[in-house]
This record gives sequence, C-alpha cells and structure tokens, in this order.
Amino acid sequence: MKAVAKIIAVAFTAAVVVVSNPLSTLANGGENRKAATEEQVSVKYAGTSNNTVAFKVEFENPTGEKFSLIVKNDNGDVVYHGQFSGAHFSKNVFIADTDSDIHPTFVIRTGTSEIVRQFQVSKTVTENTIATQL
Repeated sequence: MKAVAKIIAVAFTAAVVVVSNPLSTLANGGENRKAATEEQVSVKYAGTSNNTVAFKVEFENPTGEKFSLIVKNDNGDVVYHGQFSGAHFSKNVFIADTDSDIHPTFVIRTGTSEIVRQFQVSKTVTENTIATQL
C-alpha cells in the first residue's frame, strides 16, 4: 500500500516597493515646524489571519502634532483615513485577503510632510507530493 501525502503551503511575500518621498513644505502661512522624517515611520508586514493581511504601522511623533494615516488600494482609492495625535503611535491595519496580488499604499501626513510606503503582497501556493512504500 502506498501512502500519498499532499502538503499545501501558502506563503505571503510582502516586498517593499520603495517610494520614500517626504514632501517638505512650509504650511500655515510659513510657520516653521519640524517635518516628519523617514526614520520616524515604520510599516511592516505582520502576517495573515482570518482572510486578512496585517500590517503594523508605527509613527514616532515627538511633537505630538496631529497627523493622518491614509491607506490606499491598488487603484489609489482611499480605503482608510484616520486622524491621530500623540508621541508614540502604533496601529495594526488589516486588509482583505484576495486571490490576486495587492498593492497597498500607506501614507503618514502631517502639516509639513508626507511619508509614503508602498507594498506588493503576493500569494504563492506550493504543492508537494510524498510517496512512501510500506
């Protein structure tokens, strides 16, 4: 009797498409505030759960100034927009899992800058067959 075992592994890969482009401008009639920097923003792939893809967004905001977190889909449509303040921001963002690749864009926008992170999330299905002689 031959036993055949099939193992299906689903792996998600999040590849950063680096679009790091802070827009440093003076806002509010030339008021000079310190702009957010690339180092203050972290967006990391956190895995999958319950048919969603999770990302952890962190923003070190020492001035405590009001900022927006914006998430856009593949078409550039805003699927999430929230305003926050505080010195240490951390939020998990969940995006519906699909059978195709997704390309979410995360934007942290303050009064004086905009930090953008883009990702490509691909699903890879692998099938392994093992036959064992008994």
